[in-house]
Amino acid sequence: MGHSPHHLLPRIWSSRNTVARLLTPLSILYGLVFFVRLLCYQWGFKKRRRLPVPVVVVGNVVAGGAGKTPVTMAIVDHLLAQGWRPGVISRGHGRQSRDTRPVDTDSHPADVGDEPLLIRQKTNLPVWVARLRADAGVALLKAHPETDILVCDDGLQHWSLERDIDICVMDERGIGNGWLLPAGPLREPWPKSVDFLLHTGANQLPGGFHAHRQLADWAVDGQGRRVTLNSLLNQPVDALAGLARPEGFFKLLRDKGLTLHYTSALPDHFDFGSWPNSDLTRPLLCTEKDAVKLWRHQPQALSVPLTLKVEPDFWTALDQRLLSLKAP
Repeated sequence: MGHSPHHLLPRIWSSRNTVARLLTPLSILYGLVFFVRLLCYQWGFKKRRRLPVPVVVVGNVVAGGAGKTPVTMAIVDHLLAQGWRPGVISRGHGRQSRDTRPVDTDSHPADVGDEPLLIRQKTNLPVWVARLRADAGVALLKAHPETDILVCDDGLQHWSLERDIDICVMDERGIGNGWLLPAGPLREPWPKSVDFLLHTGANQLPGGFHAHRQLADWAVDGQGRRVTLNSLLNQPVDALAGLARPEGFFKLLRDKGLTLHYTSALPDHFDFGSWPNSDLTRPLLCTEKDAVKLWRHQPQALSVPLTLKVEPDFWTALDQRLLSLKAP
């Protein structure tokens, strides 16, 4: 597993090494396609859709997760506290369906995607997925006309949807070696104009705000049984993570004082379709995103929630911007 692409690429993208340089011709081609597509929207050859409520896009500019989904959930919680009635739209990355559909708490992750399902279960808000995010927004607003703001989970590069606020999330990787895919991790050139830059890691670019990620002090299994992490100290435990950067989850577990006997770093959005349903010899810890799929096969696995503490200045600045979007 150590030589799989999801392990090798982050190493290649961390510096301007020989392998990255060999990939630069492909990056140049990627950049040309990117700019042609961008110009098509800027010049009106491709149309952008404006929805009747404000749209907040939470995304990133690097391949792989940077903590967008926890930020999305933190934002909708904040919106609720401020009196907004938010809904969430997403493409539903990794799902097998291609239609426009609502996400229910008991939806199958293969039909709606793991991240939209997690958001639905954690927030209990309307969540819709569609290949085109604007279609998800139209359907959500029709089904829930009380919704007065939409938060789009991912989609900074989805220009067919008009947005009012762009929030770019970056983790400790920053922009890596600063090159476009595939020689580097960038989906689009940086710097770019965004309304807010939110750092979830220590390697921060100039400007922006900071959010501190840490694990909760407890875990929960598929039957809702809570277990404190302190009760798992001084015994070996296993851990798995189907993330872009699984080692980040394992480090957070070790920071809690846990002894990891075995770790399984799985590809992002791993579906667990072939996962064996067997008795566990040791406690098995996983992320919340993995749990929505793993619990169908291993309900005794323990999901450890991730908490996000965003600096207050971010919320103040966001509220000021949102205030200007409120209908008179």
